[in-house]
Amino acid sequence: MSTPAPLWLFADQLGPHIHGADHNVDREVVLVESRSALRRRAGHRQKAHLLLSGMRHLDDELGDRSAYLRADGYREALRELGRPVVVHEPSSRSAHDFVHRLVDEGLVAEVLPNPTFALSRADFEEWAGTNRRFVMENFYRSQRRRFSVLMDGDQPVGGSWNLDADNREPPPKRRRELGVPQPWWPTEDEIDDRVRADLDDLDVDWSGQDGPRLFAVTADEADRALRTFVDQRLDTFGPYEDAVMAADWPMSHSLLSVPLNLSLLDPLVVVHAAEQAYRDGASTLASTEGFIRQILGWREYVWHLYWHFDTDYVDRNELDAHTPLPDWFTQLDADAVTARCLSDALRGVRERGWVHHIPRLMILGSHALQRGYDPAELTRWFTANFVDGYEWVMPVNVVGMSQHADGGLMATKPYTSGGAYLNRMTDHCRDCDFDPKVRVGDDACPFTAGYWAFTHRHRDRLAANQRTRRAVSSMDRLADLEPLLEQEAHRETF
Repeated sequence: MSTPAPLWLFADQLGPHIHGADHNVDREVVLVESRSALRRRAGHRQKAHLLLSGMRHLDDELGDRSAYLRADGYREALRELGRPVVVHEPSSRSAHDFVHRLVDEGLVAEVLPNPTFALSRADFEEWAGTNRRFVMENFYRSQRRRFSVLMDGDQPVGGSWNLDADNREPPPKRRRELGVPQPWWPTEDEIDDRVRADLDDLDVDWSGQDGPRLFAVTADEADRALRTFVDQRLDTFGPYEDAVMAADWPMSHSLLSVPLNLSLLDPLVVVHAAEQAYRDGASTLASTEGFIRQILGWREYVWHLYWHFDTDYVDRNELDAHTPLPDWFTQLDADAVTARCLSDALRGVRERGWVHHIPRLMILGSHALQRGYDPAELTRWFTANFVDGYEWVMPVNVVGMSQHADGGLMATKPYTSGGAYLNRMTDHCRDCDFDPKVRVGDDACPFTAGYWAFTHRHRDRLAANQRTRRAVSSMDRLADLEPLLEQEAHRETF
């Protein structure tokens, strides 16, 4: 019986449901540490640490089954190996094209399907059909039915598909922290020490700061992080999932995006663990449904739309936004920013490469939308600076959801707001030099004034949208609109 071809794993394909699957269990595993890929990717220092730590920990775990190759590039490493490999379909178009070139060169014998999402790409294309517009809620319901998650027969548990209305609590008053059990935190080891030393030796201009490893990079660590979240934190996740507290950045969030995007966790395992917590009475239905929607709904939706949309999707710019990202933004210079919410979000990116979805969408993204930052440049910024950011993750999240640059292909309105929303859903405004109620003057909130300037700039488009036409009517009644527009046209302080 012939020996099966080795299995080449990319750095985001590290889970046992990949290398330990029935068709892979007897294969030698090849891991390649590519210096050119690290230099080309650059980005946040802590993301590079997570990728290298994940690969090196898996190599250590697999022992003699693993061949760990260090080379300037992937092609050189595979030539050094001297045998054709099999590989699972990678998670980006650029890697996809590269892998298929290696097939033509005889270095890759077979490209297997990507096993890291619940729904296959073929099944999504069947669901999508010829649709030009996509509604995530419809996709999410089809996922619940297909995988029988939170279902009673053919109906959703509790009678409602979506319990968002129960999950919009502001941060608790007169408290600096949510007061829930801490997430699972990793303990660094000698492998992490060596990774840090090797990154120090690389001539790469990383963004962000080095810091302690905050996320799981092994299957065992990921399982412990999942169990800690489900057993101790899921129940309080839902009510406060959209709230932001300056002194409590994790709040009740799972911190599972990194191990999920390293494919250390099978998403259906994550979903079923949360569902079981509800059925055991350990979590409310609203919290459980809200979390499952993030994993089985939104995460899967973003993955499939990345492949479904045309390759030029990332260059869509329907709002004609061409302002370059300012230096303080690209350099993560939180100290150059006055607005507490914006400064805190930038500091979170600088110090750990992670903030949760509301700072991403309603602070960083909303600011960029109001100021007309170039969406393709912004997408590259998010991809580079977030430890869970990959080529497949950010285009739909940024171009579509955050910047409405796709003209409404996957979001029915632009997601932006004035300071009133931030004052309600964060605890930043009370200590800020800007006043969320003030539109004009030295203490005018840049989000409040920026919201009306954005509305004025796109008034025709917004007036034609039933979800935003009221904002245009409200803007037309502002007595100070002209001085506000003049102020925002020349604003340099945020």
